[in-house]
Amino acid sequence: MAAITEILPQEYGYVVLAVLFSWVVVSWMGFKVGGARKKYGVKYPDMYSDKDPIFNCIQRAHQNTLEVLQFFLVLLLLGGLQHPRISAICGVVWVVSRISYALGYYTGDPAKRLNGAYGYLALFTLIGCNISLALHLLNVV
Repeated sequence: MAAITEILPQEYGYVVLAVLFSWVVVSWMGFKVGGARKKYGVKYPDMYSDKDPIFNCIQRAHQNTLEVLQFFLVLLLLGGLQHPRISAICGVVWVVSRISYALGYYTGDPAKRLNGAYGYLALFTLIGCNISLALHLLNVV
């Protein structure tokens, strides 16, 4: 049986680092929600506040990131098999865009969440990396 380092491209380590970076950012967002719960008095299991829309913005930034995280991670991990450098760069760009998204949302003005819209370029590029991988595996290219 071959060692994993013989199967995966050497640059796949960058993909793994991008995955870890996403964990750090999602954890940071979770801590922000925890702090906002204390600040605005939103008790568990309530997801939203009827009184404080800023809490709702902080919570939604985290929740929305969790809603798309699994798709991002699958695209990153699979795309990185064929294109590890491109995928890793896209992974970092997407994660940084989620920081921009969250910081914009945290202002209480939901429109400012669009500050992170540039992450879609990275996400679409990861989709392209996955298409390339699929075509390569099917011996189409």
